[in-house]
Amino acid sequence: MKVSPNAPWDKALALIRENVSEQQYNTWFKPIAFESFNEQTKTVLVQVPSPFVYEYLEENYVDLLGKVLRRCFGESVKLAYRVVTDREHRITQVLEGDPTENGSEQPKRRANQSPSVLDAAQPQKLDPQLNPRQTFSNFIEGDSNKLPRSVGMSIAEHPQNTQFNPMFIYGPSGCGKTHLVNAVGNRIAQLYPQKRVLYVSARLFQVQYTDAVRQNSFNDFIHFYQTIDVLIVDDIQEWIGLDKTQQTFFHIFDHLFRNGRRIILASDRPPVDLKGMPDRLLTRFSCGLIAELEKPNTQLCIDILKHKIQRDGLQIPNEVVQYVAETADGSVRDLEGTINSLMAYSVVYDCPIDMRLAERIIKRAVKTDDRPLTVDDILETVCHHFGVSTAAVNSKSRKRELVTARQVSMYLAQKYTRMPASRIGKLVGGRDHSTVIHSCTQVEQRLKTDRSFSDEILSIENSFKLKRR
Repeated sequence: MKVSPNAPWDKALALIRENVSEQQYNTWFKPIAFESFNEQTKTVLVQVPSPFVYEYLEENYVDLLGKVLRRCFGESVKLAYRVVTDREHRITQVLEGDPTENGSEQPKRRANQSPSVLDAAQPQKLDPQLNPRQTFSNFIEGDSNKLPRSVGMSIAEHPQNTQFNPMFIYGPSGCGKTHLVNAVGNRIAQLYPQKRVLYVSARLFQVQYTDAVRQNSFNDFIHFYQTIDVLIVDDIQEWIGLDKTQQTFFHIFDHLFRNGRRIILASDRPPVDLKGMPDRLLTRFSCGLIAELEKPNTQLCIDILKHKIQRDGLQIPNEVVQYVAETADGSVRDLEGTINSLMAYSVVYDCPIDMRLAERIIKRAVKTDDRPLTVDDILETVCHHFGVSTAAVNSKSRKRELVTARQVSMYLAQKYTRMPASRIGKLVGGRDHSTVIHSCTQVEQRLKTDRSFSDEILSIENSFKLKRR
């Protein structure tokens, strides 16, 4: 099918519109009427309404016109104008234009000549800066992320649709925001390789802006971002208080949005809580879709862990998976970090991945005031209170003071941890679950009748609280 010559001219107008202001476009380029393209002479003929328009275009926009025409009609293209010299009698005159040849120098005609921007806007191979490991295939769905994940998938499959643009994702640290926006970007890059997709952190954008101003390349910086088809910006809350950066992004946002480009933003808070950003920017952030990513619940944490364990071919007991999921406080990063630490310790020290090792890892990885008590914590505190060693309590000795410390440890372990009696027994000297149940019963009965013993238990519990401050 033969392509209409109007198609490359329409493309040329679109390129011009991207690189001049709206007022400049409406004044000088909108009135131009395309007439024909002679393939033999490589000449584009357009009609302009007056000699003044012809002279102004040749004086101020010859470089821009030359680059646009070469891109849309091919190299060695020429421009000719049909100038209306007498509108009443419909008298016209054809004049040759002077678009520069590719690679030749264009002499400066006026100091305020429109800047040459197509060089910066020329699409080139672009590194999208996406994390290839963060995809939808390993972004596990749960109640806390179902909506943003579904919308993100829809956007990735149909990025040309203007619905939900921009997509604004917010949520606490570690809930999966960066993973989700990378998954969207990776999916678009896979399905639409011709699209220019870019992931950038707010911090890097700010550094790039500062460098561009310092190096006097601000126009190139702006024009580069104006060529992006899918722009993903992470952690935009870091722009709070950076007025110049906000103003610059406002103009980039406006250009991309007006031209139907896709914008995806991520933040640790919703737009309404981004104090220190101008209203005109916040209203644009809010005009598409605002989606919250909540902290994953325990079940989703378990699903994420099991997926990672299966993917990496690991062998980790279910009780360890449950324990890690319950102590991660809804942070996917904590989950992955704990699993990686378990594997490292297991390999280096040639020991099995069990509850004892999991407790040690959690104890070191999680802040003291946030992590749950472990059996080791309880044993250590109880032994210190009664003046005995952990090894002695874990032994088979039936000495009265050791039996008391052992029973109290089991009682407090059942009270302050979520472990079953069988697991507590194994961690306290390798006893069975019936021993733990008997010990708890003994302590509970004694608490009802022995006031001094109750005070001792209370003192031990207060020691837990003091250690965790």
